[in-house]
Amino acid sequence: MLRRTTTSLASSCSSHSSCLSKKQSFVFSAISSLKQQEQHRLASSSQKSPLFDFTEDETMMKSLVQDFVKHNMPWELVHKMDVESKLDPALKDRLFEVGLMGIEIPEEYGGSGQSFTSSIIAIEELAKCDPAISVIVDVQNTLVNNLLSNFGTKQQKDKYLTLLASKGLGSFCLSEASSGSDAFALKTRADVKSDGSYVLNGTKCWITSSQEASFYIVMANTDFSKGYKGITAFLVDRENPGLKIGKKEDKLGIRASSTCEVILEDCVVGPDSILGGVGKGYKLAIETLNEGRIGIAAQMVGLAQGVFDYTIPYLKSRKQFNTAIADFQGMEFQYARAAVEIEAARLMVYNAARMKEAGQNFTKQAAMAKYYSSEVAGNVATKCIEWLGGVGFTKEFCAEKFYRDCIIGKIYEGTSNINLQTIAKFIKKEYN
Repeated sequence: MLRRTTTSLASSCSSHSSCLSKKQSFVFSAISSLKQQEQHRLASSSQKSPLFDFTEDETMMKSLVQDFVKHNMPWELVHKMDVESKLDPALKDRLFEVGLMGIEIPEEYGGSGQSFTSSIIAIEELAKCDPAISVIVDVQNTLVNNLLSNFGTKQQKDKYLTLLASKGLGSFCLSEASSGSDAFALKTRADVKSDGSYVLNGTKCWITSSQEASFYIVMANTDFSKGYKGITAFLVDRENPGLKIGKKEDKLGIRASSTCEVILEDCVVGPDSILGGVGKGYKLAIETLNEGRIGIAAQMVGLAQGVFDYTIPYLKSRKQFNTAIADFQGMEFQYARAAVEIEAARLMVYNAARMKEAGQNFTKQAAMAKYYSSEVAGNVATKCIEWLGGVGFTKEFCAEKFYRDCIIGKIYEGTSNINLQTIAKFIKKEYN
């Protein structure tokens, strides 16, 4: 009886598994002509638009990802990847086929040429089904792709953006064993040789997508006497003999996303591998990580919405004392409050995204969105486990996976306390 009642609950993450038509990989070129029309419409409109009044191509992005999830991410596959702690290669290929791994990459490099908000929409929608796949897409788009797009040379863009848009994952290597929240106290060094090349030595920890990546953006210090001003970003190919993939972490959650050590031992790279200039790594990382925080916030909102969508139908169908659980007033108050929290978090996420696109300072808003969304995800996932009772406590169904996946939200892209510290700095400045 329990199985019959709950099997339908997995519908939020499942459907008949089938590949999307490759024609969908051209969906963005078909809608790109709508951009100017939409911009003209918004400019000529005298009415104020709601925050969720997406452009035509952003709306298409949302529909595309929802359709992708429906046809390519059944619960059976999501569960299998979680148990095996491994990204399904075919799913990875399909993410590239439909353009989700190069959303903001310009079309000239094979990308979709879409907005930052489009990336945020994709991250949220994927997280409603599997936050692990969501974070893979998030890191690719908001960190790696944007670093190359914003700071790469023409030669670097030709080589790496084309790869990122078509088939290659990239990894962002900042964290080390002794530098987590104090990320720029890193010990990885880059020593320059007489011929202008650099020798990298050090070990990076907790690196997302490192097992599958085709190349790595490595932060290393070229001059420790300058402190963080000596930090430089280097592009290191997977085939470099001085780079090795170390221990793969056996994680609590987001298990389909690989997290490994990246070991650099006398890793020689040319001067053309420097991204953004010598000593510019700190600036690059800070600017990009602020965007990444909005991405993680979107992941947490999607996670909260996903577990909520999974739970409410059960509360409506499950009866106790001849009454649907959803109809008890005490329960109504609880899930109504959860819905308010999810909506508030979503508003913070998209406000930060729009501020970024408008060229405004969004550091405070990104920190707020990341902090609050991760708190909401934890609260909602915990409540949903309680509301589902025994069903929520089993690994057969996806509620407990959402619960495990939400924990990381308070840790990566700046812990909750680091984000609160950032917010506090802005508050003190505002009241000077």
